[in-house]
Amino acid sequence: MARTSTKASSRTASWKRPGSPIGRRGPRKANPKYKRRSREPWTPAEVKQLRALAKQNTPTGVLSLKLQRPPAAIRSKAQREGISLRPTNRSPYSRRRATGQRRKRA
Repeated sequence: MARTSTKASSRTASWKRPGSPIGRRGPRKANPKYKRRSREPWTPAEVKQLRALAKQNTPTGVLSLKLQRPPAAIRSKAQREGISLRPTNRSPYSRRRATGQRRKRA
């Protein structure tokens, strides 16, 4: 017996199905993890956690997931509190000699 492809012909393209992110604008999820607590006031415990995580060179994206707030909210709160989010373990970018010459390879 030969199989008929009634299922295949009645299927729509994957990008046309409901819930597909292709061709859509706006957020992909209704309530993503990093926006669950947006526009809520910061508690002192959260500010303390932000200070501790920033001291450990945690990236802003990871901070947003751990604190469940948007990355922009974390950046603005850190600026208001005087917390530096810049990594401390990175060397300055321009460490070449003042003459501007590169080191010669041996």
